[in-house]
Amino acid sequence: MKPENPTPPSNLLGAADSSSYIPADKDTEFLQRDELRPIRIGLELLKPELIQREEGIQSTIVVFGSARLHEPSAAGHMLTLAEAEAARAPDDPSQQQKVAIARRQMDLAKYYDVAREFSRLVSSSCQIDGHCDYVIVTGGGPGIMEAANRGAADVNAKSIGLNITLPHEQYPNSYITPSLSFQFRYFAIRKMHFLIRAKALVAFPGGFGTLDELFETLTLLQTGKTESVLVVLVGRQFWDRLINWELLVECGLISQHDLELFHYAETAKEVWDIIVRHNGMQTK
Repeated sequence: MKPENPTPPSNLLGAADSSSYIPADKDTEFLQRDELRPIRIGLELLKPELIQREEGIQSTIVVFGSARLHEPSAAGHMLTLAEAEAARAPDDPSQQQKVAIARRQMDLAKYYDVAREFSRLVSSSCQIDGHCDYVIVTGGGPGIMEAANRGAADVNAKSIGLNITLPHEQYPNSYITPSLSFQFRYFAIRKMHFLIRAKALVAFPGGFGTLDELFETLTLLQTGKTESVLVVLVGRQFWDRLINWELLVECGLISQHDLELFHYAETAKEVWDIIVRHNGMQTK
């Protein structure tokens, strides 16, 4: 018969109830102190790294693009709603602006399908016989990110989502492999995990977040801090209108050689062919 746990002396009951009595590794309030930031950063770097090792992730392809782009059917529905609202208020310029934006979103919706097809193509080619090479990794959100995770799910392959805690609510999309769905507190550590295993960064039309990751990667390539990441921009018409690359060259702000740090593609197959050629891969 096991002996019962002895009752602590009455004069120690208050001490045992104090937060100081909680072991440091179990005291979540203590771990949130400013002085513990280096520990939190280290843990945030290590946890996803260990899990990806356990999942057998050898290499990745980062897919970035707007969280605000929808698949064509949804974009078409939103355009219909915007046009209906504008018809009810023909003199309201804000409603006309919403229609114009919805039409542009409809034009860009094709990239949802391209991202999904690309991910499906990569995942079915590289996750064979238990190997996990060129695994798709996204920011874990909706839009283009959802499309890329969805393409991997279409062929029962693994994909990764790296979400970030934000002031407004953000949820991982439902197509990420559950065991590879991560949430980060620090943007810097999240950025590191995007590139630690990356063989390529594929950038679809997007906003600040996409541009942030694109230019950070180009800077790392330009400065020689990384050499292994191939950058592919999908949708040349969009990118050439958005960024005046030649102006940067003409002003001496980048060199002509720097324009060789990225490639253009229009279709999923074109993106994949560029990556295959660059890495000298043999695909099945």
